[in-house]
Amino acid sequence: MTPVYLTASLKQRTSFSVFRYFLTLEAATMPMMCGGTSPPADADEKIQKICDHVKASAEAKAGKTYDVFTAKSYTQQVVAGTNYFIKVHVGGDEHVHLRVYEKLPCHGGEIELSNMQHSKSHQDPIEYF
Repeated sequence: MTPVYLTASLKQRTSFSVFRYFLTLEAATMPMMCGGTSPPADADEKIQKICDHVKASAEAKAGKTYDVFTAKSYTQQVVAGTNYFIKVHVGGDEHVHLRVYEKLPCHGGEIELSNMQHSKSHQDPIEYF
């Protein structure tokens, strides 16, 4: 039996080869994560919703309430779920860093505050903690 690739038209074979080339090129230029954290990115609506979800837990952990609780930037780590490391503006020049864990959907998909760092500034990089 002749392989499908050999019976395809020249145009189809060329398209497949070009696709395979770009797929290989993309994989070669992507940073290797293997459990590492992603590069920092600006917070979006999804990250703000995560922060809104854990705000009460963060306030309980800090022992105070926050009038402002705005996600500014984040990085993430894919494990058996996702760890989000989020820089949150909490008023004035004060920021906190949150470590939030989101379980996989097959395990319920719950979101929980894992850890929190206080007394951070806008310039402090988001790092694994």
